[in-house]
Formats: sequence, structure tokens, C-alpha cells
Amino acid sequence: MNEGFHFYTQYSLVELLGINVKNPQELLDGMKNVPISSIYYHTHKFLQQHHYLSPLPPNDFASWLKDILHMERLGEAFLGVDTISFKNLEDLRSEFVRILEEHLSRDNGRYECPRGYEFYFMACQTFVLPTPYVAHNLREFAEILNRISIQSLYFHIFEARMRLGGEENDFSAWFKGLGEEELAAEISKLDPYNTNLDNMRKKIIKKVMSRAKDR
Repeated sequence: MNEGFHFYTQYSLVELLGINVKNPQELLDGMKNVPISSIYYHTHKFLQQHHYLSPLPPNDFASWLKDILHMERLGEAFLGVDTISFKNLEDLRSEFVRILEEHLSRDNGRYECPRGYEFYFMACQTFVLPTPYVAHNLREFAEILNRISIQSLYFHIFEARMRLGGEENDFSAWFKGLGEEELAAEISKLDPYNTNLDNMRKKIIKKVMSRAKDR
């Protein structure tokens, strides 16, 4: 039975954790101890807050290491982490920790930022709210997707997969339930890290409407 796709949205309250670091060792110590929502914030929130930018800018850790400490190799190592391949945020944290520990084991150089340029760990609390929109078929889905907020799109594409540990985004899961296996696979293959959310919305609508016309 098709109960329809219920669209949700989210709002985030940014929190300053009171942990600021000035060198790689302190970054490592902080990274080991901050809540997982902080790792998420510094690697994924830019997508939502700057959804009109493409391609995706570096994560906050890479930016600080390269631009403030001028540690190009370490910054590139952080930038090279394929965050989209991590379905579990603790695994992502572990990868950053591994990179830092390996660097510190072979480089005893003294790198310290100027006063006022410390890295401030931040996190966010996410509040999920239902919207009045429910789609019962592909055509309704495309029409609603064209109206919902970027926050709603972000929730169903990113939150479901990364923060909530899902194997796929909410849209693809629903399409599978409709028997639209091919459409579900096409949406799952879209790389949200090489575009912006506005363009992602347009691509999904185009694919859904193309499938709806074939039915």
C-alpha cells in the first residue's frame, strides 16, 4: 500500500563548544573528544548553508590547516578524504584522527596559528519538523519537490544517509517501494558533492518527470 511520501524539513541551532585549538596536536585532541555532531558540522553543513555554491569548498579542518597554519600536505590529506563514502560519522572521525596521528608521528615541526586565528569547534542541534506536503505518485512528487525548501531537500538527501546512518537517501527508498528500481538507482548515483542543491533539485525533478511520462 502506497501511503505517500511525507516531506519533512529541518532547522539547525549552531552551538559554540568552547574548544579552540591552535596547533595540530590540539586539533587531534579536540577531534577525539568533541561530539559527533561537531564532525558532521565541520564537514557537511557548508552544503546546506551555501547551497548555491559549486563545487563543494574544502571542509573546515582542511581550510584551517592550509590557510592558517600553511600546512599544505596535511591540508590536502584532509581534503582528499571522500566524506561521501562514509556512512558512519564515527568512521569519518577515525579517518581524520588517523591522518593527524600519522602526520604527528613523523613531523615534529612547530606549527601554531597567530592569536585570533584558532580553530573553534562548533556543533549543531537539528530539529526535524513535518511539512504539509505528501506525494502519492511521481508527478505529485516532482511538483512538490519544486516547492519545498532547500532545508527539506537537504534533510532527505543528506541527513538520511550520513547523519542517520542510512544506506540511501529517502527519495530512492520511496521509489523502490513504488517498484521504480531504475529511478531509485539513478537518484542514488547523483553526486551531490559536485553540484549545488538547487541544481540537484532540478536533476531529480527532470528524472522523475521523465519516468512519470513513460508510465
